[in-house]
Amino acid sequence: MLSFVIPVRHQENARDWNRVKENLSQTVASISGQTHSSWDAVIVANHGATLPSLPAPFTVCRVDFPPNQLHEQGESNLDTFRNAFRFDKGRRVLAGMLHLTPTGFIMICDDDDLVHRHLAAYVDDNPYENGWYVGDGWVWEDGERLLYKESNLHLICGTSQIIRSDLYNIPRSLEAASDEYLCRMLGSHLMINDELARQGFILKRLPFSGAIYRIGHPEAHSRSTGLSGRYFQSKNPLKILKSLSRLRLKTTRLERDYFGAKQV
Repeated sequence: MLSFVIPVRHQENARDWNRVKENLSQTVASISGQTHSSWDAVIVANHGATLPSLPAPFTVCRVDFPPNQLHEQGESNLDTFRNAFRFDKGRRVLAGMLHLTPTGFIMICDDDDLVHRHLAAYVDDNPYENGWYVGDGWVWEDGERLLYKESNLHLICGTSQIIRSDLYNIPRSLEAASDEYLCRMLGSHLMINDELARQGFILKRLPFSGAIYRIGHPEAHSRSTGLSGRYFQSKNPLKILKSLSRLRLKTTRLERDYFGAKQV
């Protein structure tokens, strides 16, 4: 069983909640396109936040967490800003885990990203692994026809780990979780691989392109630029050519593999 946990920011932290819902609807459609039935999913959202229609087996976990007062960096230093985000995301993820009580594998999925339709099938075929990280994947500028083939997606995208649930040592309640646990284990995709390796649990590289990282839209917390700003700012012509060689059109096959069922 593969359980998807999708934490959604407090509605007061959104510039445009309708845009958040539109992106989330695409994420839901993507996950719903799984070719194997051994999966479930939970969306964690505050009371009062309107959500798109959700097909089975999606469920909703409602929480009462306050808005993240440092959702925008403002004048705070970078570490303080990042830790505030990790803490807020981490407790939402934990609420979702406690809601599902998963016994298989868990994939934390950002509410604007897309996943490959064969993830649940691959997990079902490999039930005794520790888990995987998504190295190969795609970067997609919102609404565009081009995607960039990325070989280190796990370093830039939050939708990039599939981990056996028992390795999380999930606390019995929100109150039992330390701030450090929430930030390091649940709130940051950059820390979890090293943390598990330190404990002796190595994640394997997923052997296919597992996810699409959506960038360049107004609700992206990373304030990501488009493909041009991310990959084509070098003055080295060889680097530009290498980047150009990684561009692909959004083909019918890519749409089938990642964009899933008809949007809900």
